[in-house]
Amino acid sequence: MAQDRPTAAELLAAIADFLREEATPALDKAEPRLGFQMRVAVNSLAILEREARLGPAADAREHARLVKLLGRDGALADLARELARQLREGRRDERDVELMAHLEATVADKIAIANPKWQ
Repeated sequence: MAQDRPTAAELLAAIADFLREEATPALDKAEPRLGFQMRVAVNSLAILEREARLGPAADAREHARLVKLLGRDGALADLARELARQLREGRRDERDVELMAHLEATVADKIAIANPKWQ
């Protein structure tokens, strides 16, 4: 059963903030290699936080685009596999404006989760 507050995203953000602000500087002084490893862990937690916060809406948008693009409903993973199959078979390509809009939006959502600073 999910808790009301704090949410999973809020917990992940709080852990990442603590590790970034408190633990990492101490590790950098005591053991720089572990400080680097901690920064990798903090970045991973930040990705998980954004996935928890942004992922469901991104998945819903991707699903809606795929339903429209493919003309049928189904699970997101199944629709994505169908699109991949159509691309492999040459049934769709970069001249398909709707396809390109879908791919651009999907990549933008993934980047917003994985690395929002990247432009």
